[in-house]
Amino acid sequence: MADHPPGRLLSILGLGFGLAGAVGGTIGAGILRTPGLVAAQLPTEPLHLAAWLVGGLYALLGAICIAELAASLPRAGGWYVYAERAFGRRVGFLVGWTDWLAHCIGLAWVATTVGEYGQALLPDPWRLLPFGAQGLALGAIGLFTLIQLRGLRAGSASQELLSLVKAVAFLALVAACFLLPSQAQLGGGAVPPEPPIAPTWQDLTMPAVLALQAVITTYDGWASPVYFAEEFSEPERDLPRSLIGGVLAVMALYLLINLALLHVLPIAQLASSTLPAAAAGRALAGPLGGNLITAVALISLLGLINTVVMAAPRILYGLGRDGLVPGFAASVNDGGTPTVALLLTSAAAAGLVLAGTFERLLAMGALLYVSLPLAGIAALVALRRQEPELPRPFRCWGYPLTPLLVAAVSLAFLLGAAVHDWVDSLAALALVAVGYAASRSKIPDPP
Repeated sequence: MADHPPGRLLSILGLGFGLAGAVGGTIGAGILRTPGLVAAQLPTEPLHLAAWLVGGLYALLGAICIAELAASLPRAGGWYVYAERAFGRRVGFLVGWTDWLAHCIGLAWVATTVGEYGQALLPDPWRLLPFGAQGLALGAIGLFTLIQLRGLRAGSASQELLSLVKAVAFLALVAACFLLPSQAQLGGGAVPPEPPIAPTWQDLTMPAVLALQAVITTYDGWASPVYFAEEFSEPERDLPRSLIGGVLAVMALYLLINLALLHVLPIAQLASSTLPAAAAGRALAGPLGGNLITAVALISLLGLINTVVMAAPRILYGLGRDGLVPGFAASVNDGGTPTVALLLTSAAAAGLVLAGTFERLLAMGALLYVSLPLAGIAALVALRRQEPELPRPFRCWGYPLTPLLVAAVSLAFLLGAAVHDWVDSLAALALVAVGYAASRSKIPDPP
């Protein structure tokens, strides 16, 4: 006999899962690629490392802000919970629908990347199959869907295991870069690169913006624990620790990875590499090193898939429970998994994988996803004014300066993205408009 009420989420998660969720939801294959993009914009080691530090501090300030909301309103659903409380049902639906759509697009892209990496590791007869990458992508979505259907205990255990394996793999990469001699060192006599000319502040403005955009995108996912807020046994304590501790852990790992890459690759070579981690692997171990980096990327992406497959259904669950979408979306099995929401999420992502050409959707989804923390910051400020007596087990440090700083950076990021890619930005606004129109016709304001 179940030891919890049937059809409800389980409150069994703790700090271990929260940290695993933050790490698993943040670290993907981007950290293996983005250092090259940053080095191309900021071609000196101090500036390169400073960009990663600044991006981490921005994520940390965001986590400090959202920790107050998560501890005060520990309900399943993510960002929509805060938007609905602060701005009403229509805005809540709009934020939740946008969040779920962005998750589905991201899940399809990550699964497709897993399929491509997995196919690259297969032996030749299997590698040449025409639909091998798509088949592996669908298999990854199906595998983690089945794990989540077993219940929250299985899903949380898989998340903790994958995050641990991911962290160990990256730390092993860091150790190899520092401890193993590169081929250039073994060969000896290599001509040292000429020192780069120090750029002026005027020359750095736009490159710094582009570099920070890439870094901030790589830190996306730090808010993953908020989607499971209702399932923590002590949310008022463990959610702030998960958010802040998760960002600190990711920041430390990102800085270590960049220091390791710079130890093996000159900054000019790092800047010219589309996948600098693979270049470092080849410098250390030849072709085998490149394959090992591909395997590390695959492990990293599997953990990210598991996080998204767990988190996205909680958005639909919360919307369904609160009457913002049909109530069947809030169906929960005995294991504590929102089954209908999970199947809808996996089916949507699988459909995008089969469609194959969703690059524009991915750009739109990325823009929408980055805008969600801004909605959280707005809700934080609004609720401070509207509900000063709301219990706040954790209060944002440095309020109101901290949320204002995060909001300013977020707005600058969105404006920069809109100017750089105005076509996809307009398309993203069109998606928002469709959601708003749906909310006006189907979601009446409460009396």
